[in-house]
Amino acid sequence: MTTTTSPLLRALPNPAYASVMTFGDPPAPPAAFRRALETLRPAEVRPEIELEDIPAPQRLAPYSGAVGASVYRDDDELAVGRLIMLFDPDGQRGWEGPFRLVAYVRADMEPEITSDPLLGPVAWSWLTEALEAHGAAFAAAGGTVTRAVSEGFGNKDNDPVTTELELRASWSPLDEDLSAHVAAWCDLMCLAAGIPPLPPDVAALKPRRTDHPKVL
Repeated sequence: MTTTTSPLLRALPNPAYASVMTFGDPPAPPAAFRRALETLRPAEVRPEIELEDIPAPQRLAPYSGAVGASVYRDDDELAVGRLIMLFDPDGQRGWEGPFRLVAYVRADMEPEITSDPLLGPVAWSWLTEALEAHGAAFAAAGGTVTRAVSEGFGNKDNDPVTTELELRASWSPLDEDLSAHVAAWCDLMCLAAGIPPLPPDVAALKPRRTDHPKVL
């Protein structure tokens, strides 16, 4: 039987499918993937964060899922990010297991902060310390921290210079429950936005978007 690669299907309520689909009824995703996918969409997050379901990349692994998020203070968007879960039952080189999480965070920052030579190590420590604080067991973590400066020219000469921090990271979770990893990613985004993490004894509130999809 021939196969064809199709765009990511966004059937309600679950957008995560295998990257290669066959004609006829597709096989159900593996149970381990479905269990992990459920934990990728938490029922509660801190009030500054708005979560949304986004398409997952199709060609990085046989199965994938993704969520996007924005951090707000009042109506100002301070940071954006996405968290992608990849699953390959056979694993891939450098993964140390069948799962891999890929995170991206971008936040506006003051020029004097982005010019600090210690920003890279500090930003990376935000991620690793958040994972450890939430008890998220992980392995084979790696990533980059980038500082971007945007200047206007021509008819944009009067636009202010803007500076941004971008952090891209990936790591292998060591269990199927990804809720602690999602919480750490949310803390990372808040720290990049200049918002400190919640104290351990303070509970998060329900997110603005509550219609998180569930696995069929």
